[in-house]
Amino acid sequence: MNQPKTKNKLLSFFTNGKKIIFILLSLSCLIFTIDTPLALLLGILFSFIAGNPYPKSTKKITRYLLQLSIIGLGFGMDLVTAIKVGKEGLIFTIASICITLLIGITVGRLLHINKKIAFLIASGTAICGGSAIAAISPLIHADEEETTLSMATIFILNSIALFVFPVLGQIFHLTQEQFGYWSALAIHDTSSVVGAAQHYGAKALEIATMVKLERALWIIPLSFVTLIAFKEGKEDKGKKIKIPYFIFLFLLAIIANTYIPKYFPIFFQINHWLVGAAKKGLTLTLFFIGANLNLKSLKKVGIEPFLLGGILWVIISIVSLVVLQFFF
Repeated sequence: MNQPKTKNKLLSFFTNGKKIIFILLSLSCLIFTIDTPLALLLGILFSFIAGNPYPKSTKKITRYLLQLSIIGLGFGMDLVTAIKVGKEGLIFTIASICITLLIGITVGRLLHINKKIAFLIASGTAICGGSAIAAISPLIHADEEETTLSMATIFILNSIALFVFPVLGQIFHLTQEQFGYWSALAIHDTSSVVGAAQHYGAKALEIATMVKLERALWIIPLSFVTLIAFKEGKEDKGKKIKIPYFIFLFLLAIIANTYIPKYFPIFFQINHWLVGAAKKGLTLTLFFIGANLNLKSLKKVGIEPFLLGGILWVIISIVSLVVLQFFF
């Protein structure tokens, strides 16, 4: 007779214990110095062992926390350097976006992958991972499964990149500057780009963040082209294009850091604190991202979409690395 009550008590104990441990791990990302790859790994391990107790909340928080963290990083950057990096990275950005989309669509056809899934994976690889997929999916009338499959593919590759790229950077003896450009060009999502670059060094972080956010703005022209290419009727009229407005706040933070401390020296300390808080925020963001990866999403990704994402990733990584070796 007492068996159901005992089961309920054990279940309640396990659920509450899981929540407490998750909160403690989240706080440790803010209190202690934890590398971004380790934070991601902790999130993934916790998700696989116990399951994320707050999947909806962490998914929502992740989006805004990442944006705030990136804006905070702007308070540690110089406008002159940012303009220089932006100019140097512009040609690489345009070329890599066009090549990635072309290869993605072509390989997708050869592998007989759903046209919409192939385009979403190519868009995510070309620009900024999940953000690009989220912006493009409603414009091509992608259903929930097509969007989820595409995001899961990109997310798995992002997780691998965060661990692999800093190691490869050391193996190939890449400078901070080279690694900054390479990670921004070859890693899909902004969170993984910034995480890998932060692990590699301060200069790499500055370059990678600037180039990646410049790349993210290409969501706007790609969205317009997509609306024309996938136009299906009157329902496409009036569709809103998602613009990553937080990038403009990031630029304002760079301007503020460049000019305000010259007149108000106290802002040197404030900006230093803001950058430190942004790095902690990024660590927590990657813990939450890892916690949102589960076995169900892994099983959903078929071999063909993952193969497409992998092929695109390898091609872009190799080509951009070779080009950067010649130019930098």
